[in-house]
Amino acid sequence: MIAIIDYGVGNLFSLKSSLAAIGAEAVVTRDQQVLDQADHIILPGVGAFGDAADKLRETGMFQVVLDQAASGKPLLGICLGMQLLLERSFEYGEHQGLGLIPGEVRPIRPVIPAELDVPHMGWNGLHFPKDRARSPIFADLNEGDHVYFVHSFAGFDCGDCCTATAEYGPELTAAVQKDNVFGTQFHPEKSGDVGLKILKAFCQWR
Repeated sequence: MIAIIDYGVGNLFSLKSSLAAIGAEAVVTRDQQVLDQADHIILPGVGAFGDAADKLRETGMFQVVLDQAASGKPLLGICLGMQLLLERSFEYGEHQGLGLIPGEVRPIRPVIPAELDVPHMGWNGLHFPKDRARSPIFADLNEGDHVYFVHSFAGFDCGDCCTATAEYGPELTAAVQKDNVFGTQFHPEKSGDVGLKILKAFCQWR
């Protein structure tokens, strides 16, 4: 069973529908007992980092996510959910993240060419580091496969935990991983067949 954490932030319907399309049993929940029983956990998110982090704490899910990750259970953060995995964000102030992945969240406007729009919205090809093994959630993908982004902030200084980038002027962090914790800045649930391959690979990973 895949547990999608419901903390008041996220496009839960399309994500659950995508998981159903690959035959994965999924439940939207904030019940700790259900999360304990789940095989994999997904942390979605849209909106502002500070508000989302506050809602995680208010619902009790902040510590639950930390505990589930520490147990070794596969965890996937999507979009803002990925950003929450990092150490801190500078979106409208400074906010503490979960700290499961090294790095920080900063605006993309200062680093991209002036002619490019913010938010970065649309389809971009994924590029994988050539100096290390590919992340298991990308095992069935090809270099340059396109996925769908909507974001004005991105992860920076993630080091070897950055498992994919996408070019939007410079190469921006598109995905991260540290041990059993995964994150995608893009939306797999909005990325067609490529996104379904990613979700399937995550759900099958142990």
